[in-house]
Amino acid sequence: MNDLIKKQLDDARAHMEKAIDFCDNELVKIRAGKAMPSMLDGIFVDYYGTPTALSQIGTVNTPDARTLVVQPWEKNMLIPIEKAIMEANIGLNPQNDGVVIRLNVPPLTEERRRDLVKKVKEEAEKGRIAVRNIRKDANEKIKRTKGEGVSDDEIKTGEGEVQKLTDANIVRIDKLMEVKEKDIMTV
Repeated sequence: MNDLIKKQLDDARAHMEKAIDFCDNELVKIRAGKAMPSMLDGIFVDYYGTPTALSQIGTVNTPDARTLVVQPWEKNMLIPIEKAIMEANIGLNPQNDGVVIRLNVPPLTEERRRDLVKKVKEEAEKGRIAVRNIRKDANEKIKRTKGEGVSDDEIKTGEGEVQKLTDANIVRIDKLMEVKEKDIMTV
């Protein structure tokens, strides 16, 4: 296979890997009824005028399956952390006792579970679309190599490899989606 086509395949593979990682991270943020420290990953607190990740100004623990405890390293950060959690609108009410912030994760209703499964499917579809867009870009770049002395057969082979890569990555996204759906629907 031509070096130019190999380079395009490697680029496509790397981009698809990033798309799957992003999709996986988005799926992790969708809560499944169990308290997990990762539920607070997207929250940034105003730390002396600088937006800072919550995990960098305190520890997040799960003493049991339904409770998250945020313990800031500085006591004066309790109120800004509480405010950031409220503004993040993740459906949890912080309870500040002057030492730590407790977040009780309510059990999911059947309706809420179905809504979360819809959200999981939407995120998975965004991942599939990203992979398909990468395939489209890779195929266009491979077709452009024709002017650089690459034969039609090599171009066809390259496009076939890109399609195999696309199919494999879409299967990976589907598996991530199935695991998350099962996690959400398990009571």
